[in-house]
Amino acid sequence: MKTKQFSVKYRDDGNGTIEGYASTWIRQPDSYGDVVKEGAFTESLKERWNGGKGIPMLWAHQMNNLASYIGKADADEDEKGLHFVAEFDGTDEAQRVRQLYKDGRLSKFSFAYDVLEAGPTTLEGGIKATELQKLDLYEISCVLVPANSDAGVLDIKAGRRNRKSDEDTIKEIISLANSLLDEAEDTDTEPEGNDEPDDNSEEEDPKGAVVAEKERLLQFIKGLKEEENS
Repeated sequence: MKTKQFSVKYRDDGNGTIEGYASTWIRQPDSYGDVVKEGAFTESLKERWNGGKGIPMLWAHQMNNLASYIGKADADEDEKGLHFVAEFDGTDEAQRVRQLYKDGRLSKFSFAYDVLEAGPTTLEGGIKATELQKLDLYEISCVLVPANSDAGVLDIKAGRRNRKSDEDTIKEIISLANSLLDEAEDTDTEPEGNDEPDDNSEEEDPKGAVVAEKERLLQFIKGLKEEENS
């Protein structure tokens, strides 16, 4: 199995989406001395990835590391090359990589493949190269160094994180708000044997204070949910 690299761009949407070209049909050899023939991915896209499963997006081709599976991509061939749109997962690893693209510290991608058909070719100016005529695509990876500088980014989306820890935080806040409500209800019963107010003590309203705090927390929760659905 072999790999090649390319570049991408960035935009905001969900967990983060990247759009670009995994390969192009440019007739200039890459750093491996290869050019890719137009239509080289047709059978692989139809046979391996047809059905909406999504092409795996990995970090640095680490197929044996479950945490490196950070998203999935859909791809198609057009007049320029192998076009793809990939969505990041919501995991910490995926969102860290997303942030690196957003910051511009990463800008390249790579794809893993097997050569099914290839042969020598002579390009303009008498340049010799290997023409990759039929390829089996396995995955797309986020990497630092590219092999094919022509394949580049169209757009990247950096979305908002939706982690399990965020859900746990909201649940904890709701639990606290409910506890405060119970405490407020307990103040409805006045202590026995204390009917006369103490003229020397400051006037207090513990129930009102607790209810106000509960209302503040519930408004905060409402804001979090509205942000999540926006």
